[in-house]
Amino acid sequence: MIGHGFMGAAHSQGWRTAPRFFDLPAEPVMQLIVGRTGIEASADKLGWPETATDWREAIARDDIDIIDIVTPGDSHAEIAIAALEAGKHVLCEKPLANTAEEADAMASAAERAAAKGVFAMTGFTYRRVPATALARDMVAAGKVGAIHSVRASYLQDWLTDPEAPYTWRSQKELAGSGALGDIGAHAIDLAQFVTGMRLASVSGTIETITKKRPIPGKPGEYGDVTVDDLALFSGRFENGVLAQFEASRFSTGRKNALRLEVSGDRGAIAFDLEDLNFLEYYDATAPVEQQGFTRIMVTEPQHPYVAAWWPAGHMLGYEHGFSNQVRDFVTGIVESVQPTPSFADGAQVQHVLSAIESSSSNGSAWTVIDQ
Repeated sequence: MIGHGFMGAAHSQGWRTAPRFFDLPAEPVMQLIVGRTGIEASADKLGWPETATDWREAIARDDIDIIDIVTPGDSHAEIAIAALEAGKHVLCEKPLANTAEEADAMASAAERAAAKGVFAMTGFTYRRVPATALARDMVAAGKVGAIHSVRASYLQDWLTDPEAPYTWRSQKELAGSGALGDIGAHAIDLAQFVTGMRLASVSGTIETITKKRPIPGKPGEYGDVTVDDLALFSGRFENGVLAQFEASRFSTGRKNALRLEVSGDRGAIAFDLEDLNFLEYYDATAPVEQQGFTRIMVTEPQHPYVAAWWPAGHMLGYEHGFSNQVRDFVTGIVESVQPTPSFADGAQVQHVLSAIESSSSNGSAWTVIDQ
């Protein structure tokens, strides 16, 4: 695993736990963690027996089969392409890259590698929440009928304090974008995943609310924030259906509110990550006196992924999605079936992000997404 911050901890949890709950076709062995500073402490805490400070060491080793990338976005393309060309399977955190061009290069490298039986996957982990997987299955089964509209948002408040420190996430050259790419990418992917539809064009506005932030360890010095704090955009799917999106780090009181609602002529589904064990379903075909949103507790063994975990009603949490992700990734590798979302899927989302930024720069003009 290359990188060891917040996502490093989450991915490590997935690698440690998945083999103990799922009957995997092969057992992943946590061997090497790579980072520039503080890596020994992270290795001890997260369960990695070996460390390195240069990612090239991991790629050069014959006993390493999988590279898991959880670094800032500016290094994704270089590491992933080198790993794929060296015959390593690659799991890469979202957003896939910092630009559409980098994402396309990664997708091309993944396509070449797949022809040799080497696979790559983008880490859109919220696809692995049992309730969102159930939502996808219900929409595909026609439970909401013909889709009329989609609403998706991802709201957080961790940057509302103007004195929150200046980090790599504040810098476009490292992060690529702010709320748009960090959490808006999740809203975009989840909307497309659940509906089975792809966005064709967008109209949006992005805004940086706090322009400068204090630099840690340098009293009185401030760094320029070069990414967005808020993104508001509309989208039109390829079949003409409209969608509304919001991504914000300034939604006071919202800690991790990824929300999705899909409305159709036969019903609707609604999901909220802050209540992730439940899916709301409205059956418009039921008798009028029986209509109303029903809360489905998604903890039965018949629900996606749940059979491997706890008895019904024993809730799952944020971390379980990463174990479910390992299950799907390892199974795809062993069975020689492309795990999803692929790098091509990740690149498509990157093109949506690029089109939103372009739209914002042009007065929110409707912008066609390069597919």
